[in-house]
Amino acid sequence: MLKIRPVWKADELKRFGELEEKYHYMGETHSGGDTLRLVIEDDGEWVAIMVWGGACYHLLRRDEYIGWTPSLRARRLKLIASNRRFTILAKPGERRNLASQCLALAAREIPGLWMRKFHYRPLLAETFCDIEHSAGTCYKAAGWTPLGMTKGFTRTNRQECDFYVPNDRPKTLWVKPLAPNALELLNARELPADCALGAQGNSDGVMPIGKEQRESLYDALCRVRDTRDSNRTFHIGGMLSIVVMAMMSGANSVKAIARFAKRLDMPQRRELCMPHAKSKSGVVAKHEYKVPSYVTMYNFLKTLDLDDFARKLTEWMSAQEGTLPRQLALDGKFVKEVMGVVSVVNVENGAPVAVAPVSRKEGETGKCEMPVGRRLLSEMDLTNALVCSDALHCQHETVRTVARSNGESLVQIKDNQKELLRNAQAVVKARAPAASKKK
Repeated sequence: MLKIRPVWKADELKRFGELEEKYHYMGETHSGGDTLRLVIEDDGEWVAIMVWGGACYHLLRRDEYIGWTPSLRARRLKLIASNRRFTILAKPGERRNLASQCLALAAREIPGLWMRKFHYRPLLAETFCDIEHSAGTCYKAAGWTPLGMTKGFTRTNRQECDFYVPNDRPKTLWVKPLAPNALELLNARELPADCALGAQGNSDGVMPIGKEQRESLYDALCRVRDTRDSNRTFHIGGMLSIVVMAMMSGANSVKAIARFAKRLDMPQRRELCMPHAKSKSGVVAKHEYKVPSYVTMYNFLKTLDLDDFARKLTEWMSAQEGTLPRQLALDGKFVKEVMGVVSVVNVENGAPVAVAPVSRKEGETGKCEMPVGRRLLSEMDLTNALVCSDALHCQHETVRTVARSNGESLVQIKDNQKELLRNAQAVVKARAPAASKKK
């Protein structure tokens, strides 16, 4: 009877690596992140070994199969376990159906094994078959679903090239749900408790705008007044485009913005008119472009004309009406060391539709978040829009402002509005759920 278990001990890990190197055409695996090495035994004899790890960052066919948006994919990617290596140790033809039996066993046991090791349960499995070495027949026999061929690219972290480079070896992508309602759960508003820890991915870098909108954003931000002295290595349009796209992608500090900039590939840097990089000898590298460092970005934001920046950005957002979504939320966001903004944003993907600078979160006058937020809402047409906000904006005047702009409000109530909270609780208590009513 086949049994599957993880490999932990040093001597077994050494044996595992040696067998991979000997029997798998790609050699031994050197994986990072959440990785699980498994051995399948038959009466104590090793008959197969597997390596499972984190999923590929972006696969068009897989993401369409799940129905993921880019931001949802970034947050929940860890809920996919990738079968990175599968090595049968028996001789070809020696044991019929062994491969499919091992795969079926792994699909049943992976959720529990993963939960014990990493404290969350994956919902989907993925793998690739190199068509030059395998047709994937065993995956089909084990109930996996083929999603077509990849384009033949490999992700790389080398800064001198793009994130994805061609490898001229397209593969077949296979997936298998690890729960009966896996696809539904991967898109659910709330996840089961045993999956929640796996939905804490960093979504920075997932931009909710396309290439044409990035180009028009750059053009708009080039017109912001530049308050720097004559030493301007980076053009203001490119600098501000990085700031805006980083904040759209979830960055809330200068460090996060600088990290976002470093992750831009060379074509993206060229698109933002970043300057050419130079080698240590001072020679210009024609196909390499540098991005601003943390210090450069910090000093730039300290001197930025925030009012002019907000005006130009809001004008751009208004010009994008109809192409930017209108499911809205009012929220303040602060780049802790330097600046803050209050934004009216899309609740599905975080794309701002209007912004204004703020000086502080608390307070009811001047450039505090609450009055600035009201001003933004008063200047917008909120017809057919529902504006959500946190407890800070649970104010009569804010709700009236939304209503006067033809919108509706959904606000959070906390202990800062004790009487209102008691009234809301009383209303909820008096209204029994429809499902509980007796016929």
